[in-house]
Amino acid sequence: MSTAPNPIQLQKHLSGVDYPASKDDLVKAARDHGADDDIVKALENMPDREYDGPNAVSQAVTKK
Repeated sequence: MSTAPNPIQLQKHLSGVDYPASKDDLVKAARDHGADDDIVKALENMPDREYDGPNAVSQAVTKK
């Protein structure tokens, strides 16, 4: 039922992240920037690896 978060909203909540970043770093950054539960859950469901930039995060969030 869950749909991927809006990429613009996703990146808004990840502004200021220094890449490469781990999944845990991205989840923490999103929470610190006030992301809603859908965005946090989408980030938590990504594979646990290093992400080299916003595009890699967007791709990981939208893949199932």
